[in-house]
Amino acid sequence: MVVNIDGLCEPVNPGGIATYGYIIRDDAGTVIARRSGLVGRGPKMSNNVAEYAALCECLSILLQKKMSDLPIEVRSDSKLVVNQMSGGWKFHKGLYGEKYHEANRLVSQFPHLSFRWVPREQNEEADALGIEAYERALSNLNQLEPPNFQV
Repeated sequence: MVVNIDGLCEPVNPGGIATYGYIIRDDAGTVIARRSGLVGRGPKMSNNVAEYAALCECLSILLQKKMSDLPIEVRSDSKLVVNQMSGGWKFHKGLYGEKYHEANRLVSQFPHLSFRWVPREQNEEADALGIEAYERALSNLNQLEPPNFQV
């Protein structure tokens, strides 16, 4: 299986609106899940929080579908996530700490899980889902906030 994840935080990082997208495909290329969503907004949000939120959600989906024993490769354009989850980089501190620890708990339930960094151009679908979620969130904010609200 192949999982592509992406997260973003706009219009400022950190402190903006954090969203994510991911796609889970089986070995035949069939889409198992394709989702995007809002992580949150404000000073505790960052692109790393969003990237880890995508990872946590897709791993939770795979656990629910009882697919944790399958060989799974997670692809991300975040060197931080890939290197930390692969054991090459340590976690020191950051806004994403809670999601990082959640991801580690989830990863421990996957015996055949690997991580691979890919350039942004090879992660376009997950990237587009994150942007789509950001645009939805921005649209909802514009409907709720006074006209002079600035993001």
